[in-house]
Amino acid sequence: MRYTLFYSALVLMMLVMLLVTGQPAFSQNISVKNDTLPTALLLIDIQDFYFPGGKLPLENPEAASAKAADVLKLFRDQKLPVIHIQHIGGSPIHPDVAPLPGEKVITKQEANAFDRTDLLEILKSLHVKRLVLCGMQTHMCLEAATRAAYDYGFKCIVVQDACATRPLKWGERIVSAADVHASTLASLDRFYAKVVNASDLIP
Repeated sequence: MRYTLFYSALVLMMLVMLLVTGQPAFSQNISVKNDTLPTALLLIDIQDFYFPGGKLPLENPEAASAKAADVLKLFRDQKLPVIHIQHIGGSPIHPDVAPLPGEKVITKQEANAFDRTDLLEILKSLHVKRLVLCGMQTHMCLEAATRAAYDYGFKCIVVQDACATRPLKWGERIVSAADVHASTLASLDRFYAKVVNASDLIP
């Protein structure tokens, strides 16, 4: 009897959440294949110069690139579009996410991957409506691409543990990489993108 009441209350709670928010009471893994919304992956500036020994090493880029590689594998396995973004004058794309023959690589000169590139035209030709974004630096090129993509009408998903950044200085104040990362994601989440972990995408 107690169990019956418990499960009845649980079902009622889930129905109330669904009616109030339009969303399930418990989060589900985000599907990038088993729905009708065409989706592409953008891997932004995951390049050697952001790694130890490079010109501008970030904090924990290895962990971020490993997660990005997991997301990349998911897209490749599902035969979904993958686009690599590479900043000119930086360095080669890191081996963790190195493009395969046939995968599109777009080179850019600005923080915004859409600025003076053919990225928008390529996405339109693929009929893409949603973007999953990973990359470096969180507060710079990743953020710029996400905001621009939103302005162009794309739904955006940012994979927070597949991004990395570095400490910043403002006046005499040093802002830690963790705080730079967190504040950037906080400004993007719910307004410009849905911020998730790689595990939310990978079953």
